[in-house]
Amino acid sequence: MEHNISLITTIAAGLGLALVLGVIASRLKLPALVGYLLAGVVIGPFTPGFVADAGLAAQLAEIGVMLLMFGVGLHFSLDDLLAVRKIAVPGAVVQMLVATLMGVGLATWWGWDIGQAVVFGISLSVASTVVLLRALESLGILDSYTGRIAVGWLVVEDLAMVLVLVLLPPLAGYLGGSQPAVDGVPVWQTLGKTLLQVAAFVALMLVVGRRLFPWLLWQVARTGSRELFTLCVVAAAVGIAFGSAALFGVSFALGAFFAGMVLRESEFSHRAAEESLPLRDAFAVLFFVSVGMLFNPAVLLEQPLRVLGVVLIILVGKSLAAALLVLAMRYPLNTALTVSASLAQIGEFSFILVGLGASLGLMDEAGRSLVLAGALISIALNPLLFRAIAPLQDFLRRKSAYVRQLEARDDPLAELPMTTEQRFLAQQVVLVGYGRVGRRIAQALQDAGQPFVVAEQNRELVERLRSRGMAAVYGDAAEPAVLIQAHIAHARMLVVATPDALAAQPMIETARTLNPDIEVIVRSHNEEEAAQLRAAGAGTVFLGEAELARAMTQHVLTPPGSRGTQHA
Repeated sequence: MEHNISLITTIAAGLGLALVLGVIASRLKLPALVGYLLAGVVIGPFTPGFVADAGLAAQLAEIGVMLLMFGVGLHFSLDDLLAVRKIAVPGAVVQMLVATLMGVGLATWWGWDIGQAVVFGISLSVASTVVLLRALESLGILDSYTGRIAVGWLVVEDLAMVLVLVLLPPLAGYLGGSQPAVDGVPVWQTLGKTLLQVAAFVALMLVVGRRLFPWLLWQVARTGSRELFTLCVVAAAVGIAFGSAALFGVSFALGAFFAGMVLRESEFSHRAAEESLPLRDAFAVLFFVSVGMLFNPAVLLEQPLRVLGVVLIILVGKSLAAALLVLAMRYPLNTALTVSASLAQIGEFSFILVGLGASLGLMDEAGRSLVLAGALISIALNPLLFRAIAPLQDFLRRKSAYVRQLEARDDPLAELPMTTEQRFLAQQVVLVGYGRVGRRIAQALQDAGQPFVVAEQNRELVERLRSRGMAAVYGDAAEPAVLIQAHIAHARMLVVATPDALAAQPMIETARTLNPDIEVIVRSHNEEEAAQLRAAGAGTVFLGEAELARAMTQHVLTPPGSRGTQHA
């Protein structure tokens, strides 16, 4: 008996080849995403050999989009965004606008219609969150302030792209797409109707969804069944995405994004993310494979100059714009270079947008292949850009007087005010970092009446600390000038409360050079890092797991009658 097994062959070929090419890409120190895209190219219609079912691949890609957006919503933190809003929001908006204008200008010069030029330009303006997170994790700076700026910047881009995906369909007719504009209906009325539908959906999710779905997740969790819990999470993601499209006319992407946001309100959000991760990863791979199937490699030979133009906009144009914006907002050169390297690629939102544009008649095969070529090349080169940050920073400092002047510019937050009391200038504690750990240490020091100076990279936070009468300096404490401004030479103790072990080593070196007798306390995530920090001169290294085990053991061994109040 013959069976139609095109779904099985498509999944088997896609996942199997993605695994092989993903491993090869990783061995070559490239993101595995490059291997997934190349797997799609191999089984696509533009290369010889086996050709997967494009229709089924597209449907699998839709599920991948839902689960990708669900994951973005599940990890979306408004608090993290608000912490860097003064740089991330204006920076992302201006950078997207600059990159879009460069793309539109280039496409218009090629003779493209305005609608395709706009979709093309926007697709080049947004970077891949997946690529960024993995790059920051590999460098160990995801939890640093610079890492939070880059992630916050990408979150703003993601939110902007969600809005673009919502507004593009009703505007397609006015931009020359295949979906005709409604005769006699002004564009503002069409947009108004769409925004009202979106507003109704968002209001329903925020008012009802925030209460209903966390409650539902709790009820399922009470059964004790892991598979039912996972099923509930996935059903919520896909069900809300489909319902939002069917009832409110909004995109699958927006529905899945808000599904993740409302489930984040639940105390089981971390478990939901963990349980759904394997399925999300599998369908994300299929999504990238399906995108690769749309790429025609012939564009590299037939239109090399156009491909070069696309790559230059991604790698140079928008990255340079981002770096200048960060420097204009008085952030350090290292932050500017890290943010610009983070944005020097395009990914999943660009693929979703060009796919939507193609369905609306606003993107042809040639344009889609150019965007995909730019994505493949930029993602492949992105790790090299991160590795070039330190050498480039050193080169610019040596060769450019302007850069040295820029880093030495007067900044009232980069030094303690002249009115600072003497007790903060000698025998004080220098506390590097005012995050979750640093904040608790600072409170304990205040309660004990111990003077201290905070060194922090978040300008807004330094402003708030000073408004509350606390001694604080702005800057990266890995730079000697910052610790000098904190009067490290006369301090009795340096406490490094940031999680970045690599950045802690130059802080220790500076402190030991200027104050050989200073006591140094740092935190670490693992034994290997702890050993490196001790070798660098750290007097005491606190390892998270070891301290947690010690506190729990002490509580267990203490008789119940003599236990005091325990603070987490």
